[in-house]
This record gives sequence, C-alpha cells and structure tokens, in this order.
Amino acid sequence: MWVRKVSLPVLIFAAALYGQGRRMLDIYWIDAEGGGATLIVTPGGKALLVDTGNATPDDRDAKRIREAAQQAGLKTIDYVLTTHFHSDHVGGAAALSRMIPIEHFVDHGDSIETQAPRDAELWQAYTSIAGGKRIVVKPGDKIPLAGVDVTVVSSNGAVLAKAVNGGGPNAFCRDAKNKEPDRGENGASAGVLLTYGKFKFLDLGDLTWDKEMDLSCPVNKLGTVTIFQATHHGFFREASGAPAHVWALRPQVVVVNNGPRKGLQESAWDVMQKIPGLEAVWQGHLAVASDKQHNTSEEMIANLEGTSECKGRWLKASVAADGTFTVTNSRNGFSKTYTSR
Repeated sequence: MWVRKVSLPVLIFAAALYGQGRRMLDIYWIDAEGGGATLIVTPGGKALLVDTGNATPDDRDAKRIREAAQQAGLKTIDYVLTTHFHSDHVGGAAALSRMIPIEHFVDHGDSIETQAPRDAELWQAYTSIAGGKRIVVKPGDKIPLAGVDVTVVSSNGAVLAKAVNGGGPNAFCRDAKNKEPDRGENGASAGVLLTYGKFKFLDLGDLTWDKEMDLSCPVNKLGTVTIFQATHHGFFREASGAPAHVWALRPQVVVVNNGPRKGLQESAWDVMQKIPGLEAVWQGHLAVASDKQHNTSEEMIANLEGTSECKGRWLKASVAADGTFTVTNSRNGFSKTYTSR
C-alpha cells in the first residue's frame, strides 16, 4: 500500500478545516468484533456514539472508536448512548473516556443484570465515569443533537405509545408469531430513530423479538427507514428479527454489525432478503458460519478475517442534505450511492 507521510501540524490543520467545513451527516460502523459501536457525526460536527464495544486488555474497541473520531475531526463526543449494559455494548466506555472527552452519557436506566460479578463490574465502571453527566431516557424523548432529529423509540422495556414517521397499520402482522417477553438487558435496549431530511436511520441495539412486535403490531409505529442497523448483530440466534417488524420498516439498506461467528445466520439472511424494496446489505464481517449464498458480496464486507487477524475496518455512510448517501468500505475503498426514498 502506498503511504504518504504528512507532518503532524498539517494533519491538525486539515482536521480543523474538515470540522469547520463539513456539510455531510456521517455514520461510522466501527468494528467491535460482534459488539456495538456506531459513531454519528452531524453536518455541524456534533457527535453521538451509540455503544462502546467490548472491554479488552489492550482496549481494542476504544482505540478503534478513537481512530474513527479522529478521522471525523472530533475533539469531543457530545453524547454516548449505551443501548444496554451487556459487555459488548458498554465494555469500552471506561477506556474511551480516558482517550477523548465525553460530554453526556445516555442510557435506559439502571442495569437490571448485576448479579454476576462481571456484570456488576461493568455497571460500576459505567457509573463511575457517567457520574453527573448521565441522562436517562424514555420512549418519545429527544437526544438534542443539533442538526438532526434523534427520537428515542424504546427504552427500559417500553416502546413508543403512538406512531411516528408516518407509521400506520401493518399488513405483515397477519399470522405473525410472537415470542416470550425478554426480562433482561436486551429487552431493555434503548433504541433511536435519527431523521435528517428524507434520510432515516434506525438503531435498536439488541432489542428482542417481543419488543419489536410491540413496535410493529398491529400498528407499525416507526414508519419506513433508509438504513436499518440490523438488530442484535443480525438477529443473532433469532432472539430478534421478527419478520412483521423488519419487513414493515422497508429499509433501503441494511448494515449488519456482526462478528465472524456472531450474528447473520442463514435464517436472518433469509428474512432480510424478503424486505420489500431492499437495495443492499453491508456487513462488518464475513459470516463464516454461513455459506457465500448467505453473505453479501465480499466487496461490501469490511472484514474478511477471523478476530485474531482482523484489522478493524469500518463501514461509513455519508449523507447529503438532499437525501443522497454513499456507503463506503474502508477495507477496499468500494462505495455505492443511493437516494433516500
């Protein structure tokens, strides 16, 4: 690979210009090896990070988030939303807070899984850094990220009471099956719907099947979206991915933040391929547990290696004010442009 050496002052100056002159909404899906770490940067340079990946001895995921933040020209992160307090979504928070200032911490409320020593340790680490900067949200609340609308659609086991974004009756609910309620952290996930003009992005963390059905049947409370971050890393173990919910969203593009062996099993792929009007699926990793017919094209997969060899490449969507957006694979530079419906 050809590498050009650039002096540190030039890099700092370029980052400053980038932050002042940016006109795009950027979304980075940062590789957390099957964890969650989605960085949203507004046209005005404000940032919302949804989840902080895993805790590892070498702070791998926090470092990858910091690198993406530097790529985006950020000096601080305005909001960190922790969808729920499982290790692959909150584990990197403490390390990240030592690498870049974080202004506000947003969550669904106190962890409901603190019995196991590791869970208790994660919760204590989170509260120690969030302190007086913590905001607890409920469905219908807004995260005040200037330049975009961010609506909380699920939190602490509750979902929106009324439809937003043009939602209405859902024909896919006919004969749809439900599953037993999830009483743990996954079912408590705080999910958000981001709106920027015609462009709509949905991230529900690891929200479970029963809560998806609450959002979608008999009324689809979320309307249709442009990009859907596939829930639970690609409907992992069929704990999420209710077809009546996924099909009603009608996303143009699905992004899967899976790991090599986590998420995007064949059943999940089959549900995605039946989405009306689907234009593309992009993946964080090659799903080695599935054959090639149940993965997207390799040029649209950020990482092809197993965890031990993985370079942590990201996917990025850049969204213009008119609703056109381009998704780029940092591994190979491959990109495709779409138009928000």
